[in-house]
Amino acid sequence: MASCAFCEIVRGAPHEEVYRDDLVLAFLDRAPLALGHTLVITREHVETLEELPSSLLGSFFGLTQRLSRAFGPALGAEGSLVALNTRISQSVPHVHAHVVPRRKGDRLFSPGQGPMLWIRTKYAEGEAADVARKLRAELK
Repeated sequence: MASCAFCEIVRGAPHEEVYRDDLVLAFLDRAPLALGHTLVITREHVETLEELPSSLLGSFFGLTQRLSRAFGPALGAEGSLVALNTRISQSVPHVHAHVVPRRKGDRLFSPGQGPMLWIRTKYAEGEAADVARKLRAELK
């Protein structure tokens, strides 16, 4: 699909890649909720979870799990958040999972503020490349 931002990344648009194989790709979110916030996508264009072929489920969720495990040793995270929107709040019409490292006191969920706060941040110069390198090393 020519107009899909994630398909452009699959084809080589600039991104901080964490993992790639024949079926799935993981890269750092450009506006992360926390440093290390990674997106897992299918290399094949599939719009929603409901449309995801069963042949891709293992690769898609397997990589999601591996990233969650990697956050502790690679980034010192104490846990993770995995989020997947389907249509409502799905900013890019290509199935993707947000895998976000968590730490106590990170304020993603703030008492008295209602549901999760999606406060985006930015990487400092060179920081995204360093985070991606650490995650790649842990995923090997």
